[in-house]
Amino acid sequence: MTLLTVDVGNSQTVLATFDGPVRLGCWRVTTSPRATADELLMLWRGLLRDTKVTGVAACSAVPALLPALRQLMESLDVPVVLIGPGVRTGVPLHVDNPREVGADRVVTALAAHELFGRRADGGGRPVIVVDFGTSTNVDAVGPDGQFLGGALAPGVEVSLDALASRAAQLRSVELTVPAQAIGKNTVAALQSGMVLGFAGLVDGLVGRIAAELVGQFGVAPLVVATGGLAPLVADSCRTIAEREPDLTVHGLRLAFERQQAR
Repeated sequence: MTLLTVDVGNSQTVLATFDGPVRLGCWRVTTSPRATADELLMLWRGLLRDTKVTGVAACSAVPALLPALRQLMESLDVPVVLIGPGVRTGVPLHVDNPREVGADRVVTALAAHELFGRRADGGGRPVIVVDFGTSTNVDAVGPDGQFLGGALAPGVEVSLDALASRAAQLRSVELTVPAQAIGKNTVAALQSGMVLGFAGLVDGLVGRIAAELVGQFGVAPLVVATGGLAPLVADSCRTIAEREPDLTVHGLRLAFERQQAR
């Protein structure tokens, strides 16, 4: 059996295939908010080629794409799960308004708990997920897998684009880790501010959230980095212990398996 998982993000769409818990393949493509169901189907077929898919699980952070994605999934003759409000994932949402929580954050919390939050003795521990994408999400997951909320900040690329468009003497530069924090020219100074600056932002938020989790549960959380920009920033963060670039597609797999079990 081959499960296709599709995480539609604001900037990129991640597609991955699984045989049980084993990931077989993974692709990242640019998200096109105006794509039709037929265009999405052509893209999927082009990536999968001769792979016979026996199920599909998807989520979308782009509301404009939801109708096309729903139309495509309804046309498939295999079991499908489109994560959204009303779809039970088994993740308790301990927030003021559960319907406000993005489906991608819910399934990412599910994967974080299942892959990193379960201890060998059968107990659980809190997990902090740092998702480096279009936005930088720092989310807290309780020891029983409950989503507790978190913090949202602009993403690295979004911030650089905004700065380059609003400051006449600044421009967009290649995002790489600088050799030192003191930039000796405009490019190096921007790289320091973007990469090392966001690493400091993440460490600051993680420190505060971790303190609140210790106060609530008495256990220090494990910090996991994910997302397309994680390889750029994670190594400059002092608080990140684990990395799983595609945590969300693992969460889609787990959510599909729970739906099928019901």
